[in-house]
Amino acid sequence: MSQHRAGFVSIAGRPNAGKSTLINALVGEKVSITAHQAQTTRTSIQGVLTLPEAQIVFIDTPGIHKSDTLFNKRMMDTVRGALQDRDLVIYLADATKPPREEDEHAVSALSKTGQTLLVLNKIDRIADKRLLLPLIERYNALFPFSEAFPLAARTGEGMEGLKQAIIKNLPEGPAIFPADYLTDQPARFMAGEIVREAILENLREEVPHAAAILVDTWDETPKLVKIAATIHVERAGQKAILIGTKGQMLKKIGTAARLELERLLGRKVFLSLFVKVKPNWREDPSFLDAVDWRSMVGSEDNSPKG
Repeated sequence: MSQHRAGFVSIAGRPNAGKSTLINALVGEKVSITAHQAQTTRTSIQGVLTLPEAQIVFIDTPGIHKSDTLFNKRMMDTVRGALQDRDLVIYLADATKPPREEDEHAVSALSKTGQTLLVLNKIDRIADKRLLLPLIERYNALFPFSEAFPLAARTGEGMEGLKQAIIKNLPEGPAIFPADYLTDQPARFMAGEIVREAILENLREEVPHAAAILVDTWDETPKLVKIAATIHVERAGQKAILIGTKGQMLKKIGTAARLELERLLGRKVFLSLFVKVKPNWREDPSFLDAVDWRSMVGSEDNSPKG
């Protein structure tokens, strides 16, 4: 009988490669928000997959990009930290696009010590699969990947082969977390992320990336969770867009977030949203500390279970 395996696997890549979609598909539950826009993920997020033969702790990271604000520099510090001392790294690339200069920059952040798998995502959008082999060769010219896995995280195609390769590369050992442990994020942080996801889905311009959400109050009973949150934006014009005519856009965002929260928490949710202007929040260290989920640990019953 084979030994139980357990370990940490970081998922890295350029913005919009589909890292959050991949980690949700691997874990089998939503632990990271997704959207069509780049830079959806702003910090490292753990998602845990527990199987009879293995426990895999996946770490979703922000897309690798050039830092121009204190906020972006912190995101890149998060990526660098997530790539150190891991049992395995997955580099996720968009299979519909050839590698560019930005990809070379992203690959250069990877460590050549340890195992790194190349995963080419979105192959469901490629009609001629023969195009994948030259694409793999181009990435292998940039970095010594140990194996390559073409797949489609959205549809599940190719996912099982990747899971088996991950397990094979993990060290033998007992489970790291209890069997029902799903993520390291407090429910309070996930609520803010779900509000941000609803903003990303409903507003396609600059507003989503200028928005930061702080959960102000969280009161729960066995049947109801009452949440009040403030959406901080950088300019008055962004606030007006978020609220919309007669408050219709904010109501639409609130409804979408509430329904997703009810699905996640398994209870009725009463959600109140407010909008405030906070100029240059991306350069404010104390505000960035406040929206970092690590500062919320202990503020309520830690993380959602499976």
